[in-house]
Amino acid sequence: MSKVGTAGNKGKSVRSDCFVTLEVTKSNGISIDINSKVGKLFGDSIHKLCEEELSYFGIENAKLTVEDAGALPFVLMARIEAAIKKVIDTDKQYIPDMLPENVYQTERDRFRRSRLYLPGNTPKLMLNAGIHKSDGIILDLEDSVAPDKKEEAKILVRNALCRVNFYGAERMVRINQIPSGLNDLEYVVPYNVNLILIPKCENADQVQLVDEKITEIKEKKGIGYPIYTMPIIESAMGVINAYEIATASKNVVAMAIGLEDYTADIGTPRSKEGKESFFARSQLVNAARAAGIQPIDSVFSDVSDMDALREVVLESKSLGFAGMGCIHPRQIKVIHESFTPTEAEIEKAKKIVKAFIEANEKGLGVVSVGSKMIDPPVVKRARRIIDLAVSTGKLSENWRDEDGE
Repeated sequence: MSKVGTAGNKGKSVRSDCFVTLEVTKSNGISIDINSKVGKLFGDSIHKLCEEELSYFGIENAKLTVEDAGALPFVLMARIEAAIKKVIDTDKQYIPDMLPENVYQTERDRFRRSRLYLPGNTPKLMLNAGIHKSDGIILDLEDSVAPDKKEEAKILVRNALCRVNFYGAERMVRINQIPSGLNDLEYVVPYNVNLILIPKCENADQVQLVDEKITEIKEKKGIGYPIYTMPIIESAMGVINAYEIATASKNVVAMAIGLEDYTADIGTPRSKEGKESFFARSQLVNAARAAGIQPIDSVFSDVSDMDALREVVLESKSLGFAGMGCIHPRQIKVIHESFTPTEAEIEKAKKIVKAFIEANEKGLGVVSVGSKMIDPPVVKRARRIIDLAVSTGKLSENWRDEDGE
């Protein structure tokens, strides 16, 4: 009896994707049937791609059907590979070439005001995500992917890391819950991912398991660039262990909170006022700041209410968060504006940084503004405000010269 494997998505609402059906037979060679919206233009190249991929996996007799809704080559490749892996046992991966513009690293203390979630099995949302200029883009393998689509998703995410231009955004992947998420790392670590999100994290052991797996893959593949991690706290136990989690590895650069799961765990609905999560959010901020990493707030789920979002972001900033998640591109502008320093904050930061520079130039061990002594953490925060103001265009890089220094 022949084996049949399918992969991808189909239907009237599907675009930039395809649905692949592969039946491996015992004879009669390769038969390829392509039904494509762009068949007149790209039918021959799609046919060639199918032949080359089947040959790569050593398949000599099969019927392959492709229902194409404008899928780019990296999507077609991922869907065919996923279908193949449902009918034959193989560890081989059919990997597209890496775009040169995708080969970049990020700094551990870079700004992470916004991170845009993209479902890992929906290519149409990936293609232009970078033009919205979020600080980070998350290719999600966890909650946004149906259980029976997770194997397909990690192949697609791998290919997206290779072929989608995210225009300098930090390239993040949210893996599945530990321990199953450790298997996802084989598909993302070698392909210039910048940061791994660890969902439903409850203890330091989970962080260390991810850290060890990343190190193992990096050593095997000869990878020298850093790959950071961001645990997501989504339970009462995670909140209690927040500092332990934040300090579990030198590669942890931020820690986020997921309030939908957290409120479910403590047995209460999530409200707009957020009283039920105040303790958890404050605990996370304190743990993250004590560990010297960035605290990142949860997503705001009402994508139509920008006024409510602005209120939530300003509250988030007042609690000490450095950024928050977003589930729609329209939220990015509001989040960035709200996390950008105010004129008063910038002026205060300028005074502190100036005083610090002047004290150093005079060889003084004490920094003061007026009659108030300034501690090193305050200077560090002021520098961060200046850097953010410069990066967002609210302050010139030459602000000291322009101020008459």
